[in-house]
Amino acid sequence: MIRLDNISKSFPDKQVLKNVNAVFQKGKSNLIIGQSGSGKTVLLKSIVGLHEIDEGDIIYNERSFTKMSFKQRMEIRKEIGMVFQGGALFDSSTVQENVMFPLNMFTDLSIDEKLERANFCLNRVNLVNANNLFPSEISGGMKKRVAIARAIALNPKYLFCDEPNSGLDPITSIVIDNLIKEITEEYQITTVVNTHDMNSVMEIGDNIIFIYKGEKWWEGSKDEILNTDNKEVNDFVFASELIKKVKPIR
Repeated sequence: MIRLDNISKSFPDKQVLKNVNAVFQKGKSNLIIGQSGSGKTVLLKSIVGLHEIDEGDIIYNERSFTKMSFKQRMEIRKEIGMVFQGGALFDSSTVQENVMFPLNMFTDLSIDEKLERANFCLNRVNLVNANNLFPSEISGGMKKRVAIARAIALNPKYLFCDEPNSGLDPITSIVIDNLIKEITEEYQITTVVNTHDMNSVMEIGDNIIFIYKGEKWWEGSKDEILNTDNKEVNDFVFASELIKKVKPIR
């Protein structure tokens, strides 16, 4: 479980987050949604420590991440898996080497143990016979699955995904969504997904937080979001649906 207590974040020219409170539950797909520029990316980066918050507290299972020293935070970061928007794979490393990277960084496992773990993770994301391929030799969907395999290599307690479906076709996006949900439930991970994709919201949104102008404007489930009377949420949700309906077929 991760809890946010009244967190705020400003940059020199703008306040981006204002007194955000939230609880992200274990074994659930917790989604952060909102328009571009709403503050959702800054929120995600603040939770993992890429941005230092100005006020408030970030709690990982009753441990104050905000008040920790750099060394103490390193212990928390070993419990975190991260899937970046573009995958962030190392182009000069093979699929297998990419998945083994966190194992090389943070464990004293033998090479055989690392290979066994890497193969387990690749099999879990349904990637076989891809170990020796380079990122340039695989599809966008495969890259995202490699990124997920790398993110779960250390058996994390917390999984963060930043726009995991960015650049993917609708069918591949559903595959990635389902994979994230399966892994979350199977390993009882606290998963936080930053997305603007309403298909993802309706596929895996156990708990959804809508950020509007830096504030938590609404919170609920994927069923509740279709029936809310919150104007800003409705504008976001049904604008997304309208765009899909009127988009021309090419």
